[in-house]
Amino acid sequence: MTRRRYAVVGGGILGVAVAHRLLELHPEATVSVLEKEHALARHQTGHNSGVVHAGLYYAPGSLKARLCRQGVGLLKDFCTERELPYRQIGKVLVARDDAESVRLDGIADRAHANGVPGVRRLDAAGLRELEPHVRGVAALHSPTTAIVDYPAITRRLAALVIEAGGQVRTATEVVGLHETATGVLVRTRAGGADPRCDDGWLDGAPADDGPAGVDGEEFDVVVLCAGLHVDRLARRAGADAAPRIVPFRGEYLALRPGRRDLVNGLVYPVPDPRYPFLGVHLTPRVDGEVLIGPNAVLALAREGYGWRTVVPREVLETLTWPGFAPFARQHWRTGLTETVGSLSRSRFVAAARRYVPELTTADVVPGPRGVRAQAMDRDGSLVDDFRIDRRGRVVALRNAPSPAATSSLAIARHLVDALEE
Repeated sequence: MTRRRYAVVGGGILGVAVAHRLLELHPEATVSVLEKEHALARHQTGHNSGVVHAGLYYAPGSLKARLCRQGVGLLKDFCTERELPYRQIGKVLVARDDAESVRLDGIADRAHANGVPGVRRLDAAGLRELEPHVRGVAALHSPTTAIVDYPAITRRLAALVIEAGGQVRTATEVVGLHETATGVLVRTRAGGADPRCDDGWLDGAPADDGPAGVDGEEFDVVVLCAGLHVDRLARRAGADAAPRIVPFRGEYLALRPGRRDLVNGLVYPVPDPRYPFLGVHLTPRVDGEVLIGPNAVLALAREGYGWRTVVPREVLETLTWPGFAPFARQHWRTGLTETVGSLSRSRFVAAARRYVPELTTADVVPGPRGVRAQAMDRDGSLVDDFRIDRRGRVVALRNAPSPAATSSLAIARHLVDALEE
């Protein structure tokens, strides 16, 4: 019997979860995880806040809603069985005025439709009882929202992949994909990502005549879980250019150790449907740190974790994407506000002080930063739901924003089931 050969491109939690699921169903298969960095979980998985979302916001029946709820159960069981931290500290969505209080009703309806347990409305007094330092006219409490260590989960999944006979190959950058009569030729460059390399070869040059130092290996099926670069690799496999990944940087502040008691659990704003991002919130982490943020500013590189990281070609890719101009026209005021908050700590803290009035700039220090791989369609709309595309033997996870980490084990099952079909 011929052993089926799978390549999973991307060493974040989604890629490693897919590899783990493949080996669960096909222990005889050859499964290789290919990650361009020298370690796993170096980008979105290692730069998020560690929240296990309960499924409050997502449209009932959507992939996000279904896979988030499935993912919560799978993730909790995985952490419990392997003695990894899983702490249900709960979350409050805080309404600051009557208009936001009314929006809480719609979120509560969605939460109930999605099967989120224990969700309840709180008045101002009930909110103070749970969060003495938080102020609002009303709130929605989700007691089962949790926090975890996603990089630790990724490493444990990778260990299970290796124990099952799979490979996890770091410092292995995929630079070309070419479907043949018998499989998919995957070209890789050893040594990891080289920022000096011109990725034009990836985007357009022939796959059978790559740059020096590039190796090729054939697989039966390739799964792309490449996050910030998934659209480039999907195009290399012949897929459509849409949706395009547009990188948005999220920046955090952190509470000083002596002020971490300002919150007991997660404190979130009520989402405004007019805007594409959630807004500043307060997030305790399993290591005891409490983050404030993130904002959302356009990153000047796909891996642009600061203002000084600029890749002109990637900026041009974003600005010339047909959808970017209509997106910018619709949301320029929000973008300006977010940029000011990025450059001014006092403005950033002021956004959080609307929920925690005692908070001052003296209470915070710089925190981590992350870049969100947000897919944008040609009309300028941000792709909201998870999106999985298939072209021949190549399957691409084209959009996987939050709650993708929460949903990771469920996404892996869903994607592998699609492969079976």
